[in-house]
Amino acid sequence: MDRRKFTAQAASLAGALLCAAPAGVAAFSLSDLSEREATAGLRAALERGALAAVGLLGRPDGFLGNPKVRIELPEHLQQAAELLNSLGQGRRLEELKTAMNRAAEAAVPEARSLLIGAVKQMNIDDAKRILRGSETSVTEFFSAKTREPLAARFQPIVARMTEKVGLARRYNHLVERAATFGLVDEGARIEPYVTARALDGLFLMIGEEEIKIRRDPVGTGSAILRKVFGSL
Repeated sequence: MDRRKFTAQAASLAGALLCAAPAGVAAFSLSDLSEREATAGLRAALERGALAAVGLLGRPDGFLGNPKVRIELPEHLQQAAELLNSLGQGRRLEELKTAMNRAAEAAVPEARSLLIGAVKQMNIDDAKRILRGSETSVTEFFSAKTREPLAARFQPIVARMTEKVGLARRYNHLVERAATFGLVDEGARIEPYVTARALDGLFLMIGEEEIKIRRDPVGTGSAILRKVFGSL
């Protein structure tokens, strides 16, 4: 591992800290100290972005009231919407759409513990990849670490909230029949569809929070974020 490239990004910070240390106190090496500082800053950024996104989405209208993440009807239902509306089923379509978004809003708070767990497990190599990556490298880290276990937590919640809607049950029945003939994938059922869209929305909002932190670390009010991201 080439520590010099990584630690150069936090060198000014490390130097200031070393100068401030009491004389005669042997601390970490410059490389170790700056790596620790950078990793701490990244952990703060990850946690801040994750909790902000969960807070925005895991509440009434977190999905339904936000056009960036609002979950629309599955494609197959959208294609049939005109016919269903003409048959007086418009209200049921809206009921299903509302239920889908409410299910996502109810599921998102389950992400909190897994996201924080991923932050705590982040190592130096993860930190290097994030610092050298794009403006959404933190979001990519979260997605890689948590998407699969989050899907497992979200889907039962989504199922409980959508199974009460008659149109959802009928739609799932049709999908299951079509899947036996290879016409559609089982993933087109309401539960996996809403789960996937909920996760997409969560990572989108984490990405937006990450960009804010990278572009204006001073505005976050966090000293550690100012030190690390302000030195990049």
